Parts: sequence; structure tokens; C-alpha cells
Amino acid sequence: MQHWMFCVLFLFFVFCDVSTQRKKKTVQTLSRGWGDEITWVQTYEEGLNKAHDSTKPLMIIHHLEECKYSKALKKAFSEHPTIQRLAKSDFIMLNLVHETTDKNLAPDGFYVPRIMFVDPSLTVRADITGKYANRMYTYEAEDMDFLAENMMKAKILLKSEHEEHDDL
Repeated sequence: MQHWMFCVLFLFFVFCDVSTQRKKKTVQTLSRGWGDEITWVQTYEEGLNKAHDSTKPLMIIHHLEECKYSKALKKAFSEHPTIQRLAKSDFIMLNLVHETTDKNLAPDGFYVPRIMFVDPSLTVRADITGKYANRMYTYEAEDMDFLAENMMKAKILLKSEHEEHDDL
């Protein structure tokens, strides 16, 4: 009888330990490694609502977890202090590993990685592009200073347009 009781207790503890380890492995923040100090929204719709309510632009990063270009961009993005500071204080941030249904977010195709900006009037800023003619909204790891400039541009354009139109 004691042998059975010991076996049941042993199996119970093993099950609890395996269950705990599984939960630890699947816990993932919304940052997905792009910047743990940044507040991230979970969905595109939530991002649009927060952008509209806060009058901050929404920055959307489309990426894939296993894509080598996305991984390189994520590493450079998360290590760039200016980008991290701007993302934390001046933008509503969203990183997506799944496409949205908004075709405005893929004006030149559904490639990854790509980064786009949406202003609080819910207009996709197709005029803020990266360096590459064949993938207009992509940034590579070595383009982080250019991305920081585009983030500043998104902020400045928003501010100047907001001053012109008080209806925002």
C-alpha cells in the first residue's frame, strides 16, 4: 500500500513540474524581443484606437519569428537607444507576426520585415518609406539611424499637421 502511495505522489510531483516548465516556456511578452521597456499593444485594432485617443502615431512592425532578416532587424532595433526611447515615449507600438486584413498596410506587398506608420487620424503614412525601391517599407539591421530619422519625421509631420488642423 505504501508503495502505491509513493508512486502516486511521485507521479503527481512529476506532472506538476512538467506542467510548470511548459508554462515557463510559453510565457511571452508582447515585445517579442523588440524592447521590453516599450508598451506594446496586442492587436491592430487596439493600436488604432490608442493612436486615435492619444494623438500619437502607431508604428507597426511586420515580422516573422524564424526569418533571418526579421531576427537581425529585431536585434538592431532592440539595441538602438534612440529608437527605444522614441518607441517608448512617442509612439503606440505594435509588432505583428500575422498579417492584418488592412490592405493599406501592404501597398507594395506582404513581405517581412516591414515597418509602417499610421497617424492618429488613422491614415497610413505611405510617404514614410525605407531606403529600398523594391521593398519600400523594409529596414535592414544597418538602417537603424535611418529608421530613427523616419520616426522623428512621423512625429514632426504629425505635430505640424495637427497645428494646421485642430480637428484631430
